Parts: sequence; C-alpha cells; structure tokens
Amino acid sequence: MSKKSEIRKLALELLEQIPDGIRYSQLVKMIQLNDHRFKKNTISGAIWNLDEVSAEFVYKPDRGLFKLIKYGDEYEEIDTKIKLNPNDKSTTKQIKEEDFYKSFADWLEKEIEECTKAIPLGGKVFNDKWGTPDVIGVRESKRGDIVQFPTEIVSAEIKTDSAGLITAFGQACAYKIFSHKSYIVIPSSSISDDITRLDALSRLFGIGLVLFDSKNVDEPNFEIRARALKHEPDMFFVNKNLKVISDKLF
Repeated sequence: MSKKSEIRKLALELLEQIPDGIRYSQLVKMIQLNDHRFKKNTISGAIWNLDEVSAEFVYKPDRGLFKLIKYGDEYEEIDTKIKLNPNDKSTTKQIKEEDFYKSFADWLEKEIEECTKAIPLGGKVFNDKWGTPDVIGVRESKRGDIVQFPTEIVSAEIKTDSAGLITAFGQACAYKIFSHKSYIVIPSSSISDDITRLDALSRLFGIGLVLFDSKNVDEPNFEIRARALKHEPDMFFVNKNLKVISDKLF
C-alpha cells in the first residue's frame, strides 16, 4: 500500500469516529498525531481532495469540512431530554425553547452588550400573526455617555428544533419591521449545510446568526456566527408593539 493510500485509509478511520465531520486542518493534525511517519506536506497532498478520490465514502457539507456520507443529513440526532437524576432512567425533563430565553437575554446584555436591557417574551404578547420575539431588548444611551444616540430595539428568535430553521429565519426577518436589529438563534448541532445557508442568508439580509448548545440549559455557550446589522424600522410598528411591553422594557 502506498503512503497516500495509507493516509487516506487512516483519514476514513478517523472520520468514522466523528459523525459531525472534521475540518481539513484538524484532519491533518489528527493524522500526524496518529502516525508520526507521515509529514504534514505528504498528508496534505493525500487528503486535500479526499471527497473526490473517496467520493463513494466522503463528501463536503461545508467548505473545508469532510464528512462520511453515511453520517449525512439523515444522521442528525435530535435529543432534547436531560436526566434530572442520572441513576433514575425514568426521570427526565423535556428541554423547551423557553428555558433559553432568560440566558440569551442576559447574554445580549452582559456578554456582547448589544442591549442595556433585554427581557424574555415569546408567546403571543403582541397578539399579531407576524409573531412575537422570544427575546426583546433595548439599547439606550447612558447618562455618562459623551455622545448620546437614539434608542435601538433588538429582537431575537430562538429555535431548539433544527427542523424549523426556515420558519425561524422568516420570523427574524419579520421582526425587522419594528426592530433595529434582529437575531436568529439556532442549535450548533444543526446540519452543516443548513448553518452555511443561514449564514449566507443572514449576511444578505442583515440578520444576526447565533449558534448555541440546545441540550445544555445551564451552559448554552452562545456564539455569534454573523452579527446583526442596524437598519431603520417602521416607527409606526415600533410604537405599536412597544406600547404593550413598555412597563417591562423601559
């Protein structure tokens, strides 16, 4: 067996162990760690087109990401249950989207300082068929700010179910009519191709894209993939909707 064949065989074995796929640079490092005989340049020459030379086994769901075909879209595992007691298999709690509203509101306020105040909302608070954001926040100038700026409204749509990403994106777009910035928050475990498409769409429409661990309520690890761009909403709808929650938000 030639060196290239050995390297490709090892690459397939490593991909077998990681269903979510491996980035090109990661795969090179892992091969080096597993077999010190192979030099970096030799490995690169053997696997840069792995999806072509081993097309019956490997594909690229995203740029620079190798993944086994058998672990494609249909492999995606959606498990939204957590055990309250590891020793009691019968005791489980279903994780709900609402469980992440407060933590994301705090993240908008304290972590990325996109808002001076953010609150969980959701439900049908606005009583509008165009929907109510899961989280809404406001960004205002502080008394000590030398340069004062106009008040900004920030809205967010959170999804724990990867099956509803297209709907969630549509909702985030709808929120722009009364928000200066709008975010869509989706599971980091979503299909790579879906994340890539949403990333591209978010940048085209100025929507913020955030990934998070939808299985961990205590540590969601929110991470910005694309930051929301500011635009001017329709002030009629801004005032119409904010009247309903002014006592909570201001």
